[in-house]
Amino acid sequence: MKELDNSTIESSKLAEQAFNFWFKDKEHIRSPFPDYIRPQLKRDSTEKFFEWAKNVPEKAKEELNEEMIGEKFEELIFETAMGLVKTEDEKITILYPFLPRIGDKIVNENNEEQIVTDRSILKDADHSFLKVKITDSKTGKISETKFELPFTV
Repeated sequence: MKELDNSTIESSKLAEQAFNFWFKDKEHIRSPFPDYIRPQLKRDSTEKFFEWAKNVPEKAKEELNEEMIGEKFEELIFETAMGLVKTEDEKITILYPFLPRIGDKIVNENNEEQIVTDRSILKDADHSFLKVKITDSKTGKISETKFELPFTV
């Protein structure tokens, strides 16, 4: 597969497509990667990808398709980012990019605006939960809620 060879246009296109998707906010998808890590993330994850590709046995390379290669590259992007960010909150964003973030506005069932002011991961036995603190925009009242995460970290 040409995507596995770091000297081909196909490999360059694969990397650019992945970075463009995850680095640019669009519609309901926001980038989980802080600006300050992006240059290093591009270098490190691309390097790790080609290192991985170099070690894939020839027989296995024949069975790989573009989707599998793209998924592996994205996996390495997220894995690499975890080592580059500085805060626990940034790690939560990378692990769960589609969940509410600090500063997000949430409208409750009474059509009242609340703002996410804190979040953390709680673990109990075999389950992980995201604990979210929200502050009511009008009253300043703080409340907490938690919900089960899709996978345990």
